[in-house]
Amino acid sequence: MGQKVGIEVSIAAADAVGLCDVDVVAAYPITPQTHVVEHLAELCASGHLDAEFVPVESEHSAMSVCCGSVAAGARTFTATSAQGLALMSEIVFIASSMRLALVMFLANRALSAPLSIWNDHSDTMMIRDCNWIQVFCQNGQEVYDAIFHAFRVSEDKRVSLPVIINVDGFGLTHVIEPIEFWTKEMVKKYLPPFEPINTLHPDKVVTMGAFGMPEIFTEAKKALDEAIWSSAPVISEAWDELAQLTGRQYRPVETYKTEGAETLILAMGSICETASIAVDEMRASGKKVGLVNLRLWRPLPKEEIKRVLSAVKDVVVLDRALTPGGANSPLTSEIRTVMYSEPVRPNIYCMVAGLGGRDVTPTDIATMVEKALTDKHMDHYIYGVRG
Repeated sequence: MGQKVGIEVSIAAADAVGLCDVDVVAAYPITPQTHVVEHLAELCASGHLDAEFVPVESEHSAMSVCCGSVAAGARTFTATSAQGLALMSEIVFIASSMRLALVMFLANRALSAPLSIWNDHSDTMMIRDCNWIQVFCQNGQEVYDAIFHAFRVSEDKRVSLPVIINVDGFGLTHVIEPIEFWTKEMVKKYLPPFEPINTLHPDKVVTMGAFGMPEIFTEAKKALDEAIWSSAPVISEAWDELAQLTGRQYRPVETYKTEGAETLILAMGSICETASIAVDEMRASGKKVGLVNLRLWRPLPKEEIKRVLSAVKDVVVLDRALTPGGANSPLTSEIRTVMYSEPVRPNIYCMVAGLGGRDVTPTDIATMVEKALTDKHMDHYIYGVRG
């Protein structure tokens, strides 16, 4: 195994990208993503990483460069956050539609306005239908391991789709945690050389991103939908092989103290670790509460969700994004849709919390659970509103 060191999560993620021996990094700085690409720039400038670092003029250009580099056969990485993702979003949809294998580190941050540099999940929910594989991490070790996993899955010829790694801004990106580093030998064993299905080359001319007439557009989108659903077994297979290499097992849906539980808290990202403390405290007071950590956001692991949630009476969803004017917030909407046709389904409560970096404590989470269970008619609640 590799050495365990205390290090900032963003720096560790950049070191992982370096170990993947990427060919191109194209990125534009934006808080709280900047430390990732700053460190990658240092690795390139010092000669520790033999890669082309492209300092573009915008996030839109960053993703455009990434599409071109992957299409030419180069292992490619980028990172962004919030407004940067908003600017980049036009090309984000193109990258997946062209079946380009690349990895993006998304430092989750609230979308303006008002201007906020702090964490919630409104940025990633903005592009939730972009047809990228999307995972959420709850601690630094998971972020570090996710880099290798993302390249492994994205570049698999059975997949050939881009991957987003969602990392909570500041609450995870800027904290120092003990992380067990991989050795070069481990990376070489786990991550094969990049061999794309199609590449742009004058000796073998191909067309990518061509104009699609109405007669073929629906079929193209159907094929894309089939592709991301078909990636699910490969994602799990790569996690299983990662476990054999490191001893750390990751799954699409992970549970904590769900045995005998009547109520489950369901969330994504670093708030799950806070929720686990709340579960410990509620269990100690005799309450039958457990936790569900949804790691894989796209493709949504519907069957795993059904299997876990069908066994309980109530589910309290902690949503980190708001859907103004909509029926439910994003995560709650997906969970309710998955469970709608089940013959036995729990009561599902929506708790929107932690917007714009508002602190959410274990006590807050316990309060939200209590409020949900005592107000059975509550459909959608924004927690922590002052005044």
